[in-house]
Amino acid sequence: MIKKIMVAGLLVSTSMTAANARTTITWWHAMGGNLGAKLEQIVADYNKSQDLYTVVPTYKGSYPETMTAAIAAFRANQQPDIVQVFEVGTGTMMAAKGAVYPIYQLMKDMGEPFDPKGFLPAVVGYYTDTDGNMLSMPFNSSTPIMYYNKDEFKKAGLDPNVPPKTWDDVVTDSKKLMDSGAAKCGFTSGWISWVQLENLSAWHNQPIGTKENGFGGLDARLTLNGPVQVRHWDNLAKWQKSGVFQYGGPVGGNDAPPKFYSGECAIYMNSSASLADVVANTKGKFEVGYGMLPYYSDVKGAPQNTIIGGATLWVLQGHPKEEYKGVANFLTYLSSPAVQADWHQFSGYLPITKAAYDLGIKQGYYAKNPGTDVGIKEITLNPPTPNSKGLRFGNYVQVRDIIDQEFQKLLAGSETAQQALDNVDSRGNELIGQFEAANK
Repeated sequence: MIKKIMVAGLLVSTSMTAANARTTITWWHAMGGNLGAKLEQIVADYNKSQDLYTVVPTYKGSYPETMTAAIAAFRANQQPDIVQVFEVGTGTMMAAKGAVYPIYQLMKDMGEPFDPKGFLPAVVGYYTDTDGNMLSMPFNSSTPIMYYNKDEFKKAGLDPNVPPKTWDDVVTDSKKLMDSGAAKCGFTSGWISWVQLENLSAWHNQPIGTKENGFGGLDARLTLNGPVQVRHWDNLAKWQKSGVFQYGGPVGGNDAPPKFYSGECAIYMNSSASLADVVANTKGKFEVGYGMLPYYSDVKGAPQNTIIGGATLWVLQGHPKEEYKGVANFLTYLSSPAVQADWHQFSGYLPITKAAYDLGIKQGYYAKNPGTDVGIKEITLNPPTPNSKGLRFGNYVQVRDIIDQEFQKLLAGSETAQQALDNVDSRGNELIGQFEAANK
């Protein structure tokens, strides 16, 4: 007897169909455009590689939309086998009691070979519980890096092969770039919340919150108003007034990339996964250089390591064993060196395993494409500490909105850096407290 259910308009068999004798695996994801096309190619290659399972990928919109759809589907008993969830949704997924089939348990139950030690520590650490067990499978992980205009550096009399290392260097170089007429502004940045606050904190080994940045329990709270964070936001406000820094807008900072592509700003900080767009939009215009994020040289322990962004794959409960066998088999394929190296080299996302990185070295990819390993060097610079392995708070998507709101008030001059970050903590902690109360 074949049991069937409706999932997002698709007729899905939870057993083997008579037509193709394959078990169908459903995967909801948030990858559109070129990344979505590449994802579908990866799935098609997997489906051709064996004759037991058929993975059906379905694009469900943005990260928040995809997570919301999966939660609603679970409540209606129509959930997919796999759902892609962005890193700040980790706390929400962990709190969804009975909804998640942890990866470490799935792979063990299905007899699939699985070695968590093979993954990059800074990647796997984000998605483990306090006992070190992997809860979800990393897929597209990124970290912020620095891009810079080598041609403008030359014009300003700077060494085009030496990116600024410290924030003092950034300011000094920016002033030379502006004074020489090489560029109108020194630097811009995407994702103020992720790059200029969360990663700033980890890069300087400063706590983002209590209880190991939320990893230790739902009662953790934000502590983003420390002296290093306040100092940096105060500087950003001053640099905005002098033209050294130009704000790229809220959320992802969509106004930042054009400022760099046009040559208006000589330095640009954003995700390593922006690499493909950077290359495409600057080709024939100027040569791009790559560097690590800058740091304050007088802060003890800096630079430490950056933290990741991107998303991970969560397996949902409520499906028969034959589907979970297919899910485990597919995840093994997806994390294989060849597949991961290809995905990383195409997208700019990090290779999630050491083997995929080693394969890229063997292939000569990094030698032929200088700078493409900067993100890897950043997240592996030092073993992650409780301050630098990431963050895990409920309602954090809304917290990021608060960060953007308070940063804009800072730039408008209506708040000091201390006031803005105090408000981030107080307003954010109210949301986190609501999440804790709802999930006790």
